Amino acid sequence: MKIFVTGIDGYLGSLLAPELLRHGYEVIGLDTGYYKERMLYSESGITPLTLAKDLRRIETDDLKGVDAVVHMAELSNDPAGQLAPEITYEINHKGSVRLAEIARSAGVRHFVYMSSCSVYGVAGADFVTEDSPTNPQTAYGICKTLVERDVRALANSQFAPTFLRNATAYGASPRMRFDIVLNNLAGLAWTTRNIQMTSDGQPWRPIVHGLDICQAIIAVLEAPVEAIANEVFNVGNTEHNYRVKEIAEIVGEVFPGCKVSFGPSGSDNRSYRVSFEKIRKHLPKFVCGWDAKRGAKQLFDLFKRIDMTEEVFQCRAFTRLKQLEYLIRTRQIDNAFFWTQ
Repeated sequence: MKIFVTGIDGYLGSLLAPELLRHGYEVIGLDTGYYKERMLYSESGITPLTLAKDLRRIETDDLKGVDAVVHMAELSNDPAGQLAPEITYEINHKGSVRLAEIARSAGVRHFVYMSSCSVYGVAGADFVTEDSPTNPQTAYGICKTLVERDVRALANSQFAPTFLRNATAYGASPRMRFDIVLNNLAGLAWTTRNIQMTSDGQPWRPIVHGLDICQAIIAVLEAPVEAIANEVFNVGNTEHNYRVKEIAEIVGEVFPGCKVSFGPSGSDNRSYRVSFEKIRKHLPKFVCGWDAKRGAKQLFDLFKRIDMTEEVFQCRAFTRLKQLEYLIRTRQIDNAFFWTQ
C-alpha cells in the first residue's frame, strides 16, 4: 500500500514515516518546509521521497497511484493559528478540503485526517465523546470542525475518510515541539530545574504520545473499510486525562531537583475530559503504550543524551509561533505564507 503523508517533516510526520516503513508500507511525503531548519536529534533509517511543496499547490498527479492519504500538514496549534486567522482558514480549512477533493478524484481510497480534541473547547464535568457537541475556541479548532464537516460530505463507496481527534501530543521527535504542555514543562525542568506555573493548573487535558498517534493511524489503515469509513475517533486513553497541575507534578518528580509551584486561576478556560472508548472498541489493535510518566522519562533520557542546553530549548525552530514570526519578519515567506522567490 502506498501512503501519502502531508506534513511528513513535522513533529508527528517525522515519527510516522519510520513507523509506516517498518510496517512495510511505501511512503511518499509532502512538506512545505517551515520547520526544516533544525532537528533536535538524528535517527538512522530510510528517508522517504518528499515533495517540497505547499499544500495549497498540490495537484492530482501528485497522488497518482496513492492508496491512502494521511493529512497533517496544517498550521499547528492555537497561537500559530491566531497569528493570521485568515491564512489559517485558507490553509487549514480550504486547503485541507481541496486536498480531500483531489484525493477522491485521483482514486485514493483512504483519507485519514488529523483532527484534534481541541474541537471540544470548553466542556462540562462529564467526559465528552465523539457524539458530544463541539465548542472550539480558536481559529485552529474551528477549522478542524469545518474540515470534518466538509470532508464527511465527500464520502462515498470509493472514498473513505476517517477523522482522528488526537489528544494533546507529547514525547520526543526529531522535529521537536516545545510549545505543547508536557514537552514544554520537561524543557523547563531540564534547563531551569523550576516549573513556576502562572495558573493553578486546574484545567483538564487529555494527552497522548506521538508514537501512540502513529499506532492509531496504522490501526485505521489496517482496519476493514466498513469499520473506519466516515468515522470520527478520539485518539488517546481515557485514563490519560490529567489536570495540567498533575502533568507538572509528574514532570517534577521525573526530573531530579525540579521545584514545582502554581499561581492563581488562569485566563485560559479550555478544559475538557475525553472518552476514548470508541477507538478501543472499534479498533482493538490500538493500545496506548505510553503515559505521562513514561513520556517524561523518555524526554529526561533524551535531554541527557544530547546534552540539551537552554539555547536549544528556546530555539525558535522548536516553537511553531516563533518560527513563523521569524519567517515573516525576515521575508522568507510572504503575507499569504508562501515562500518568497
